[in-house]
Amino acid sequence: MNKLYEKYIKTDLLPTLFCPGCGNGIVQMAAIKAIDKLGIQEEMACVSGIGCSSWIPCYFKMDVMHTMHGRALPFAEGLKLARPDKKVMVFTGDGDCLAIGGNHLLHAARRNIDLTVILVNNYIYGMTGGQKSPSTPVGAVTKTSPYGAADIPLDGCELAMAVGATYVARWTTAHPVQLEKAIEEGLNHKGFSFIEVLTQCPVQAGKEVYGFKDPAEIMKMYKEMTYLYKEGVEIQKGKTRIGLLKHDEETEEYIDRIEARLESQGIKRG
Repeated sequence: MNKLYEKYIKTDLLPTLFCPGCGNGIVQMAAIKAIDKLGIQEEMACVSGIGCSSWIPCYFKMDVMHTMHGRALPFAEGLKLARPDKKVMVFTGDGDCLAIGGNHLLHAARRNIDLTVILVNNYIYGMTGGQKSPSTPVGAVTKTSPYGAADIPLDGCELAMAVGATYVARWTTAHPVQLEKAIEEGLNHKGFSFIEVLTQCPVQAGKEVYGFKDPAEIMKMYKEMTYLYKEGVEIQKGKTRIGLLKHDEETEEYIDRIEARLESQGIKRG
């Protein structure tokens, strides 16, 4: 077994709950590599909500809170406020974060609180049977859109940037090295970091969204449907931009603002 995997994964809980071909294992390993490179395993705490991707940190040998559907972010904010010394990483899905948890995303991002959020986007509700999610493409026939999805998909990265996230990146499971680097940068960034990962769901999205179930073909499709964003690069219509989308190191972090306000009134926290 991979030595790094043994160091970070509770092997007595294996096998994981992930379906064969699922991209969650790629995301899990990218996170492990980033944490190991930074040497912060003892400083880490992870929070997740409900859904396939929310199981990713539950196998980690570190402090983990597996919380309620859509509520990973407020739990993480509370943890960070209570233990600002901790590096807090949130694992969430497109349904968990953008639907029931959408309001929490708005406020966590606008506060610029020091969290690293990994949004694992498979374009569908995978664990509960294949219902349409906020990111499901137009026309996709799902359990809850039998005549084809009519809603315009919600872009999590655009939303996060618009409301104040100070580090935003998007990669796919076909870009594991770049994803690992983005997670590392997000953990190092002092502020709200939002990293979206486009990932394959061969079982549900394979049937309902892509029209084919081969994980390798889905990953190839991700490479073909995306383009690397750089400043000045022309927008490619019909394709999704990936890469580092925003990195603002000037905006003050939320807990620092609170500490400064308390200090100005002669109050020392704790």
